Amino acid sequence: MARGAPGYIGCYRLLNVVHTGHVSVIWQAYDDAHQRIVGLKTLLDMEHVNREEVRFLRREYDVGIKIQHPNIIEIYGSAWDARQPHFAMEWFPHSNLKQRLLAIGVDQLAPFASKVIEQAALALSHFHAAGWVHCDVKPDNFLVSDEGEVKMIDFGLAKRPVRGMARLFARKSKPQGTKSYISPEQIRGEPIDGRADLYSFACMVHEILSGKPPFTGTSANELLTKHLRSTPPSLEGLNRNVTPELGQLLRRCLSKKAEGRPKTVDDFLAEFRMIRVFRRNPTPAR
Repeated sequence: MARGAPGYIGCYRLLNVVHTGHVSVIWQAYDDAHQRIVGLKTLLDMEHVNREEVRFLRREYDVGIKIQHPNIIEIYGSAWDARQPHFAMEWFPHSNLKQRLLAIGVDQLAPFASKVIEQAALALSHFHAAGWVHCDVKPDNFLVSDEGEVKMIDFGLAKRPVRGMARLFARKSKPQGTKSYISPEQIRGEPIDGRADLYSFACMVHEILSGKPPFTGTSANELLTKHLRSTPPSLEGLNRNVTPELGQLLRRCLSKKAEGRPKTVDDFLAEFRMIRVFRRNPTPAR
């Protein structure tokens, strides 16, 4: 099949559609040049002329191409022609954490929940060390294998953290992120650092262990208002097998003010490794 034919994007031979989102599509493809299976991300046909979506796609590539970590999806080559902008990435053939929770539920995920939480935190810690805030931490953006191996994905909203005196002169920004997991400072358009991701991460951990994020609402405004003002529910009240120590750690991570949270994801990890997640060790399903 010739290059440019419907079965190819660039040098990548298209095999199967893996995921179709609102603006993008991910293919399983074969990289003829390197003789390997890859994931190929491109935009839907009607989005090729959408400059903002092309910018997000390029940002995801520009951020990811410089980062290598066992728990972060590896980014390969790219092309930015107007007909079909795309980039290739490591092939990791597993569903995301949101899909896995919906498919098997909290109880069946519990035996490797600690492993998933730790690996996701390691990915986030490395991402921060590379100088980025993810800005869209949520279960959808962590792929999880049957054995609990984790890969963080989707860097299109990533930003550089704002620190020191620069915070005093930073302009308010448009809130970006997913409403069920967005931090209060993102909602307010304030300067952010890694503690914004830590808030979102705590929302995700709450969902891993209880089946739902800490705040829900019948409208976007209600949901955002809860992030800004409401006290998070007791995790150990929702899941009686969760220890009070973990519940307390998560409530600190869900502080409305960044100053009330652990300073870094590494600080969270240090505390997390010192406490028990469950009162009784979950039994793996047969």
